[in-house]
Amino acid sequence: MRKLGVIGGSGVYAVEGLADTRTRAVDTPWGMPSDALTEGAVDGVEVAFLPRHGRGHVHSPSEVPFRANVAALKMAGCTDVLAVSAVGSFREEMAPGHFVAVDQFVDRTKGRARSFFGTGCVAHVSLAHPTCARLSALAAGAAREAGATVHDAGTYLAMEGPAFSTVAESRLYRSWGCDVIGMTNMPEAALCREAEMCYAALAMVTDYDSWHPEHDTVDIAAIVATLGGNAARARATVAAMPARLADDGPCPHGCDRALEHAVMTKPEARDPALVDRLRAVAGRVL
Repeated sequence: MRKLGVIGGSGVYAVEGLADTRTRAVDTPWGMPSDALTEGAVDGVEVAFLPRHGRGHVHSPSEVPFRANVAALKMAGCTDVLAVSAVGSFREEMAPGHFVAVDQFVDRTKGRARSFFGTGCVAHVSLAHPTCARLSALAAGAAREAGATVHDAGTYLAMEGPAFSTVAESRLYRSWGCDVIGMTNMPEAALCREAEMCYAALAMVTDYDSWHPEHDTVDIAAIVATLGGNAARARATVAAMPARLADDGPCPHGCDRALEHAVMTKPEARDPALVDRLRAVAGRVL
């Protein structure tokens, strides 16, 4: 049985249509997540919702407990994770109000813990394709059904926050071929891969960052207004996802088998204490 985990970013603080809801605090080996999980069912499919910044938006992008968040969803039995987040756009055609099903990342964050593994148990997963094409296509379809204009692919530049880009940075990232910019989807995507969960990132465009000659300053008031317009479509998208997952079989892209040959440390050389922690996310191979 598949279970959908939903990570709600700015503007998305709940899942509509959840039946038999319950709230559960999950204490992980990496500490407490951003908030308690809200669990329930939509169209007969189990769903767990986690607000990335916490209810009331209390966690700065750089201070989100990413490992605890992903571990909590894994420990709750999630097989698939849909992450919704607000982004700026580097492309005219990716206008405010549009959605982008992200398929690539450039990670410019600093100082964030990027892996569950480390000294005592080393693993290397492939991030060549950091999002799940199957789950991303389902999310894009659900967003279109909700009335959104959707771009089926895009490269997300993950930056450190909380300040927005300078004009020089914005122009540089645009020249690199990046399409959107945000502060939260990495290392989230990498951690979901290590935890063998399918991951899709649905980015909601709120502004043109600072490269655009007619929009060269990111205006918080305008962002909040656009977020308000996007939020209803985002909630409808999330509500439509469980039905699309219901009859879906194992991941054809191997997201659920990402650790198959990834653990490099020989069993006799592994740190028992680290292995004990890792069982929460990597028990299948340990």
